This record gives sequence, C-alpha cells and structure tokens, in this order.
Amino acid sequence: MERDEQLGDPPERREPGGTDISGWPANRTERNDTMSEKKKKAPVEVVTKPFLTGSPTDENTVKNAFKFFGIMLLIVFMTFIVCSLTSFGETVLRIGINLVIVALVLVILFNKGSNPGADAVARGEILYQRQEKGQEVSPGEKRLCFHPLKGYLNAFLGTLPMLIPAVILAFTTERGTTSIGTLPDWMASMINRSEIGDPLVAYTQPAGMTAIDVIRLFVRIFIMPFVSMAGSANRDALLTVERLSPLLLLLPTIAYGTGYLNGKRIRTKIHTEIEENRKKRKRRENRERRARKAAAAPKQPEQLN
Repeated sequence: MERDEQLGDPPERREPGGTDISGWPANRTERNDTMSEKKKKAPVEVVTKPFLTGSPTDENTVKNAFKFFGIMLLIVFMTFIVCSLTSFGETVLRIGINLVIVALVLVILFNKGSNPGADAVARGEILYQRQEKGQEVSPGEKRLCFHPLKGYLNAFLGTLPMLIPAVILAFTTERGTTSIGTLPDWMASMINRSEIGDPLVAYTQPAGMTAIDVIRLFVRIFIMPFVSMAGSANRDALLTVERLSPLLLLLPTIAYGTGYLNGKRIRTKIHTEIEENRKKRKRRENRERRARKAAAAPKQPEQLN
C-alpha cells in the first residue's frame, strides 16, 4: 500500500500510434481535429425553395417552337455533312461513329433545354415570394413559370414540320427495288417497230419521281445518322428505319424536354451551394473572432522556480 502511494497513479494506458484504450487520440488537439474532420464530412443538406407552377403554353410558345425548329435545321445540316463523310464500308466503325453523333446531338439538346427550365423555376421562385408578400401576380406572369410539359411541348411543336412527312412515309413506304436497267445498243434500230417497241416501253420511259420519293428524300436527310448506320445497300434495314422515322425524330424532343425538367435540379444545386458558402463564411468568421479574442487576452506571467 505504501509503495503504491509513493508511486502514485499508474500512467494512462495508450495504444501504439498515440491513441489511448478508448480509441481516441491521446493528444487533445488531435481529438479536436478528428471532431472537425467528422463535422466536415457530414452530408450536405439539400436546399430547395418553393416556386409557382405555370402552364404548358404561354405567350412565348410559338417563338420557342420556331427557335427549336431552327436548331433542328442547323443540326440536320451539320449531321448531313458529317454523315456523308463517314459513309464507308466498314460496318462496325460506321455504326460507332454515327452512334457518337446521335449521342452528341442529344446531349447538346439536353443542355439547351436545361437553361430555359432553370430560368422558369427562378421566375416561379420570385413570383412565389411576391405572392407571399401579398403582391398581385398576373395570369400571364404565372403561365411563364416552370411546367413539366412545357419543354416537351415546345420541342414537339418545333419538330412538327419534320414529323408530319415522317408519319406519311412510315405508313406508305415499301421495300426498295432495283431498276430494270437499259437496252443494249444493237436494239436501238428496232425500238421504233411497234411489235418490238411497245413491249419495251418501260425501258424507254423511265419512271418519274413521285411525291413519296420526295418525302423519302427529305425524311432520310432528317434522320441521316440512322440511314448511314443502316447502309445504302441494306434495303430491309432502310425500310425499318423509314417506318421508325417518327419515333427517331421524337428523340430530340425527349432530350430537350428532359433537359427542361433538369432546371429544377439546377436551381436546387445553386441554392445548396449558396447555403454551403454561407456556412463556410460563418465558420471562418467565428474562427477569426476566436483568434482575435485569444490574441487580445492578457498573458499570465510564467512562474519562475
């Protein structure tokens, strides 16, 4: 007993590496740093703000439809040029390049739709705050706000001039056939004889281009990447592409409308980042304030032995 009292309390048990038996770092400063790291790794709280919901149509619907139609014409022109340059015999490479072109176009249209969607949500947030303050909100202003179907409707109306001939072609197209060829030169002298020329009139009067052929020409230009993937020699694949052309032309509409819906996520991300920056600024100000207090506190004189 006397020996224990002389020795005093046994030293605190510590694990190798500077931690005690409880698992915490032995140094108080290290413990504080560990707590700070855990706080920093806490999940970020998502911040959303309420907004007013508009209608699928508003005063800018026609203008937005024409704008989307212009974007589609530009995309058709660019894809026609690029796909014409990639019309080579290697099937796998040709399909791969055209799939990349289609994916790139859809990504561009998705991003094009995201900006109007975010702007519409922001307008709805402002009008909601005005409404909460008792200020009047006109029906026209409310229609301009975000609506889940607005992006799809604007893009669909913009695609309609291309979609109508595609629907006509889908219900009237047939499998392409080869031409009957031409007559040999030695029969030119006998073609004027009625008993010989009448049965061969199909060779001397080639068939003209019909309205369906004109529609087929334009629709194939509209969906040039898919026509290039099918290949000009594969008539069965071309027939399938022509019958599916209305659905293929709806892919840009789906991409743009989905991008418009993404506007809500963009606004939520903006509000969350603003809140994060506000909290970081507040923590930095608190640290600076504590540092100033610690610097201004009078230091106690050290006791000399």
